[in-house]
Amino acid sequence: MLSFPLWIKITRLRIALLLLGLGASSFLTWQHYYPVQAEDGWSFKVFLDDIPKVSAMVVDRQGNLYISQEFNTQKGGVFRLQADGTRQNIMTGLSKPDGLVLFQDGVAAGQEGGKHQLLWWKEGKIDQLFEGNSIEGLASDGRHLFAVEDVKQHGRLLKYDPETKETTTLRDGLDEPEGITICPDGNVFYTEKKKGWIKRYRPGGSDEIAVRSLHAPSFLMCNNEGLWITEDLTHGARLLRLDTSGATHIILKNLRSAQTIISIAPGHFLIAEQGRGRILELNRLANAKH
Repeated sequence: MLSFPLWIKITRLRIALLLLGLGASSFLTWQHYYPVQAEDGWSFKVFLDDIPKVSAMVVDRQGNLYISQEFNTQKGGVFRLQADGTRQNIMTGLSKPDGLVLFQDGVAAGQEGGKHQLLWWKEGKIDQLFEGNSIEGLASDGRHLFAVEDVKQHGRLLKYDPETKETTTLRDGLDEPEGITICPDGNVFYTEKKKGWIKRYRPGGSDEIAVRSLHAPSFLMCNNEGLWITEDLTHGARLLRLDTSGATHIILKNLRSAQTIISIAPGHFLIAEQGRGRILELNRLANAKH
């Protein structure tokens, strides 16, 4: 039989453990529901909800929006959002489709779930362009197609020529490159998620680090306003912009697993928030400083 002082100690320990468990649970709940916050001069709203595993997006010249859902083991797909809000599947049976880009009047889609073909959809027909290992980010300069493979320490930066059907390895030995973008001036940037940085590709020379000390940098977009960066963190992810002067601005914070960002009009953007299964519409206000 326990002595009274020992019973008191055990009871106190149990209460302390219970309070610790409740505190941890409350913290996780707070992280999950803590609202997204926008920088002064910006506003956002939910554009589209109920999209489990939402990842990549692209808008074609007719204004149609294409969205990928990053399910694995041939359960992923890409759908087109119709003007009336309905969804039309254009690709099914994919393994983690995690990158979309307009290419030769069609849509190219990568698959991150292992060694798979990069697919190209146009007017209902799907062709295979080339095979890659865990292809995630995609970009195009109007003629060539660029892709990065999300592989630990062995990822590659690839370039595909549709005329010769040849795929060239521009860089290898990359550590989980997820995003790639091409700027209006032709500069190519890509992320290395584990390194927490973004590099600028320099043909014929060593690639230079453009941004450091990021938290799981994921997708990229580049326009005349600078380089836009999303972070693929479960909690506390951010949308950042590196402006043309080199200054960094935090546009959104407290996102959950932010993915693709695209521009749909001047000052208007869409950003996929995979952790909450939705797409946000981001708008620059008239009084925005940055």
